[in-house]
Amino acid sequence: MSSIWMTLSVVVYLLAIGYLGYCGYKSTAGATDFLLAGRRTHPYVMAMSYGATFISTSAIVGFGGAAGVFGMGLLWLTVLNIFCGIFLAFVFFGGRTRRMGLRLDAHTFPELLGRRFQSRFIQGGAAVLIFVFMPLYASAVLIGAAKYLSQQLHIPYEVALFIFSALITLYVVMGGLKGVMYSDALQGTIMLIGMTVLIVLTYWHMGGVSEAHAKLTAMADMVPAQLQQGGHRGWTAMPAFGAPLWWTLVSTIVMGVGIGVLAQPQLAVRYMTVKGQRELNRAVAVGGVFILMMTGVAFVVGALTNVYFQKTMGKIAIAAAGGDVEAIIPMYVKGRMPEWFSVLFMLTLLSAAMSTISSQIHAMGTSAGRDFYEQALGHGAKKGGRGGAMASRVGVVVGVLVSVYLGYYLEKTMGKAGVEIVARGTSIFFGLCACAFLPMYVGGLWTRSITKAAAIAGMLSGALASFLWMLLIHDTTAKALLFCKAVFGRTSLAVGEGGPLSFGPFVWAYVDPLIIGLPLAIVVTVVVSLFTKKLDESHLELCMGVRPPRR
Repeated sequence: MSSIWMTLSVVVYLLAIGYLGYCGYKSTAGATDFLLAGRRTHPYVMAMSYGATFISTSAIVGFGGAAGVFGMGLLWLTVLNIFCGIFLAFVFFGGRTRRMGLRLDAHTFPELLGRRFQSRFIQGGAAVLIFVFMPLYASAVLIGAAKYLSQQLHIPYEVALFIFSALITLYVVMGGLKGVMYSDALQGTIMLIGMTVLIVLTYWHMGGVSEAHAKLTAMADMVPAQLQQGGHRGWTAMPAFGAPLWWTLVSTIVMGVGIGVLAQPQLAVRYMTVKGQRELNRAVAVGGVFILMMTGVAFVVGALTNVYFQKTMGKIAIAAAGGDVEAIIPMYVKGRMPEWFSVLFMLTLLSAAMSTISSQIHAMGTSAGRDFYEQALGHGAKKGGRGGAMASRVGVVVGVLVSVYLGYYLEKTMGKAGVEIVARGTSIFFGLCACAFLPMYVGGLWTRSITKAAAIAGMLSGALASFLWMLLIHDTTAKALLFCKAVFGRTSLAVGEGGPLSFGPFVWAYVDPLIIGLPLAIVVTVVVSLFTKKLDESHLELCMGVRPPRR
């Protein structure tokens, strides 16, 4: 009976999403509608779209599963997400981004950066970075959704991956950002309901808040020896300072995502879809509650699954899941929650994944079509017509194909090896964006001092340092990418015969690329600005709003 309700629910849900995609298609008359939803989005729709784009299966399945390994230390990410990702983003970054985007007639994040610094190279370079590296993030989201669908609907992983990606591609190509944001608002509402019910039922089944946390604290002596060696001190405590697990948790997961959110192209473009600062301010409360319920619930429930699996199977969560981190939350829901909740939770994950992946492929498509092909290469489409969106639609399809291939390859090669693919894939992309874009983005919004040469140098140095660190030094990513092993015969240059190399508390093999790339990019941007030619004053007046834009 539950399978019948599940099927019917999915059909009704997909029909609703299809209808919203059609509404987006009918109201998309040109490039501004396809790229920026007409710049008149309601604050609730904007906040829910932003939140639903930000929070995906990466947070619920990926990071929730990671909390089953690391524990409740991940809640620091919730704090940073709300402070940086909502408060700072909406109140400080959002208004300036919206106003500058309108003055410069920018429709995408790379276009905003390119026009701010009068550089087609910056626009094209940012577009290439997004189109090359975002598929890794997109594939991480696809993995989380497809794995859960395959378990719930009893279909092969490959079939779930194909069907899911094909449906999303259809409504993004049809409706552009309007279709995406309309669907996001519905999906975000479903996510909020699903996660609220999940936390209530979890505490109910475990005897209340205090009882559940006391049981988890008492399990500290059950931490496996391998995790203890890495610094694990129990699921309600932070790892030992400076230990490998501490560096992974703090530098890769908490800081990588918590800071990287400020420079996410698919999120920054949301600021430019509303009418003014008042709408952004009104969206803060909605966005803050949404992020709290999404990430906070996922991390708490993920850690508490250890209590459930220990009671029912005599194992901690990661052992019960056979080493598959992304399977922890789905197994818990399927085994402990009532059957009716499986339907709601499946819709929650569908909504989380579809809202994020639709925005990702929209960003990939606009980067390839609008920013690189039309703008950087100079093949501009006719202004005001639907033709301006055609190159972006082609880019959407190409981006999906790459993401689907990575979703298949990564799951088959790493999914059973205990590697947190979803959480790490998300962290890598967030950190890379922070290193490449954040210095010139912040400088471009708040100061006239950053030069064109400095913006280019900061972007290249940050991106290159981050990429080389993950390719050669950072143990987990270097091991996965295989380049260091093939060239140097070692999984990481920071791991010698005596173990990982360290300097004081810095265990280099576990220091995230963000810790290296972002400070370097900031220093390079500031230093180069001191010795290179400033931008034209009239252009800076236009960017900063001292004089009105030309009509």
